Amino acid sequence: MHHHHHFHDSFHQDHVHSQASHGPIGAGGRAHNKRALTAALFITGGIMLLEFFGGLLTHSLALLSDAGHMLSDAASLALSLLAMMLAARPPSPGMTYGFSRAEVLAALVNGATLLGIAGIIAWEAVARFFQPPEVASGTMIIVATIGLVANLLSAWWLMRKGDVKGNVNLRSAYLHVLGDALGSVGALVAGLLMFWFSWYAVDPLISLVVAALILKSAWGILHHAVRILMEGSPLGVSRDRVESALRGLRDVVDVHDLHIWTITSGFDSLSCHLVVREGADAQTVLQEAVQKIREMFRIHHVTIQIETAPCDTRTC
Repeated sequence: MHHHHHFHDSFHQDHVHSQASHGPIGAGGRAHNKRALTAALFITGGIMLLEFFGGLLTHSLALLSDAGHMLSDAASLALSLLAMMLAARPPSPGMTYGFSRAEVLAALVNGATLLGIAGIIAWEAVARFFQPPEVASGTMIIVATIGLVANLLSAWWLMRKGDVKGNVNLRSAYLHVLGDALGSVGALVAGLLMFWFSWYAVDPLISLVVAALILKSAWGILHHAVRILMEGSPLGVSRDRVESALRGLRDVVDVHDLHIWTITSGFDSLSCHLVVREGADAQTVLQEAVQKIREMFRIHHVTIQIETAPCDTRTC
């Protein structure tokens, strides 16, 4: 869409908006993501119950901590599904971008819950170092193996059917499931060591390792979600490179008020003012600038104001 306004026959203000209703992912991608999340939710919920009752039966903290992790994951997956349905709603006069950022908020909550779970596991593990209880390692091994297979199946399904690289909400769910798989590996290793050597202190030790891995995943999710919510530049897009590309256009003499941010995963935006030389064709410069941004940086929602002289934005 192009808007062309004239002020005193010498000043030109041009805007280009290129925006799909919900970013570039489209309805097909959202449907795949939704199916992947639903399958992961059912698998995670089932294994959570298995590991919880298995942990009670065997007195294993590793199994109970992984079951607690899975309980959080089941809630997080359900939250991710809800956020995905909200994000699919169309924009309204009061919410001009729609509910796209519901997915980012869900990722933020997921990351925060992971931090809490890591802390609880670490606290309980330290307490158990002083009095490690005897664990029914044989049953624990069986339960942990089933949990590991189910978690790997869930992770594979999310990776194959969903956009775990481009969608921060789905990626947070995927990392939750991988954290579950790591917890199952830890429980399996602990069970084997206790079965062979009766070394019961390995149960809280493995739990601490799992807590550290969960903490690392949580930090990555929180960093990405907060960066989006704080209107940070998209990862991999350099503001200096964008400004240099725009300054390199013919007839462009200055660039100011350049802003680059992310609405939600896969939906980046850019706005700026371009000062062009007197007599330049504003529409041609505008189209060249938009094309350059799309080709070099894959940003499709672009708003550019063309000026023939620097303009104070308060009066513009």
